[in-house]
Amino acid sequence: MSAQVYFVLGTPGSGRRAALRDLVENGLEPATPVRVFVADGEPADPSDAALGRLANVTLERWAWTPDGIPARELPSGATVFLMADSRVSPIDQLEALKPWLAGQGAELARVFCFVDCRLAEREPSLRQWFAACIHFSDVVFLTNRTGVANKWISDFVKQFTDECYPCHFIQVKAKGDLPNPALLLDPTPRRVSQYFDEGEAIGEIEGLETDDDEDADETGLLPEETYFTRDRSGRRARELPDIAKFLPPAA
Repeated sequence: MSAQVYFVLGTPGSGRRAALRDLVENGLEPATPVRVFVADGEPADPSDAALGRLANVTLERWAWTPDGIPARELPSGATVFLMADSRVSPIDQLEALKPWLAGQGAELARVFCFVDCRLAEREPSLRQWFAACIHFSDVVFLTNRTGVANKWISDFVKQFTDECYPCHFIQVKAKGDLPNPALLLDPTPRRVSQYFDEGEAIGEIEGLETDDDEDADETGLLPEETYFTRDRSGRRARELPDIAKFLPPAA
């Protein structure tokens, strides 16, 4: 049985590890082996101790390399939470995730995105960064809402619901408890991006040429993921803000 991987996007202090503790404790069977991979640059978190006390959880560190996500041996039937490195481009990590999953013989369950509402409200220029993450996400957790106007939160969510984004938007309470953890872990895809669907994407097959008006349904291939395209200089066609500039120094 393949390991089930949840890829967790977010920033330091956005409550990712507190939510993972709740998901593991209240959404999984106690006998399920769980691996939680935390990026080397992420600071210690008060929830680490609570996660570490769970008998079925193993906490490990990982480091992004020029070759992408390093290989790991994943136990059969394990549930894996791979926390993205918040200081590395989420697009680079998402693009590398698909071949990494294939290399480990693992399956993607869901992509989670944690939105620190205070950070997002304070830094409007980061809206593009959060929008890119949400494009790939099945569940979006809205955290650190204290002090943030309800209208700002509703307007933030509305920009995506108006475009019929299928992902769940979850307003996380101050204590971090989640509604129905088992439902949030359900691997049914609810993301906009089709990158992780089975099959090859237009642009991934060398030498393939299609007419400008020919869509993915006609070719039998997945549509090309626009966030991954590059211009002739090798730069991303859709560049995102460098969020590291808005975060505290790395640990």
